[in-house]
Amino acid sequence: MPLDYERIKNWTFADTRHEYARRDSILYALGIGLGADPVDPFQLQYVYEKDLHAFPTMSSILCYPGFWMQDAATGINWVKLVHGEQRSTWHRPLAAEGVLTGRTHISHVIDKGADKGALVIAERNMYDEDNTLVATIQQTTFCRADGGFGTGDSPPAALPAVPQRDPDLQDEIAVAPNAAILYRLNADPNPLHIDPQTAAAAGFERPILHGLSTYGHVARAVVQHCCDQDPARLFRFDARFSAPVYPGETLVCDIWRDGPQDIHFQARVRERNVTVLSHGYAALRT
Repeated sequence: MPLDYERIKNWTFADTRHEYARRDSILYALGIGLGADPVDPFQLQYVYEKDLHAFPTMSSILCYPGFWMQDAATGINWVKLVHGEQRSTWHRPLAAEGVLTGRTHISHVIDKGADKGALVIAERNMYDEDNTLVATIQQTTFCRADGGFGTGDSPPAALPAVPQRDPDLQDEIAVAPNAAILYRLNADPNPLHIDPQTAAAAGFERPILHGLSTYGHVARAVVQHCCDQDPARLFRFDARFSAPVYPGETLVCDIWRDGPQDIHFQARVRERNVTVLSHGYAALRT
């Protein structure tokens, strides 16, 4: 049934304080495949405590307000939810350890129609102990069974399609067979990513990789090849989730340069030739 626009748009979130340690930064890096080559200096900087860096997309798991759409008071059919897009902006580099406070609000509730569902965008701003804004996350959830409420917000500017030409560079990343088992230790213990029976009940041949792990895997390619391997140069990283990845598959990352600061990208699974991340856009610091 249609969701209640006013209720969702004005949903109240408590501030979320998140203290994380260097071990947490390393565990996140392992969950997106960093450290697979133990002598690669680019990978070692995220998994070795000597001169440790946090990989930027770790912000996606910090200060998470919880699975609030599962609350019966929302009136949302949470069983049919799909993670649609993730947009991240880093106002300053993410530290390898620290304390952040997350403040979340609903920025958009968009009606796509009774037969097409609704989009709900939650924006999370994270501040350090000096109350300086560190990162902004916009997570779009596609509520497939909750459209038709007849009012709502105009959508934000759409993510751009990738250029219609051959990519400027391409990278292949092997997703480890145990990638989902590692990644779920960060923030998402959903059995869909480890239990074969749960995955089969959801229509998958086996457990799938977390979408945000795919997001992090692809961000690796952009940082390594477009940022001079410097994570502090990544300012923005946006993408649309198109299809799931199975652990053990190979991601083919296509990357286009559009001037010195703008990057377009997409990713597909080589084994099935299926696009899994589309409309990718990254902005770099000079």
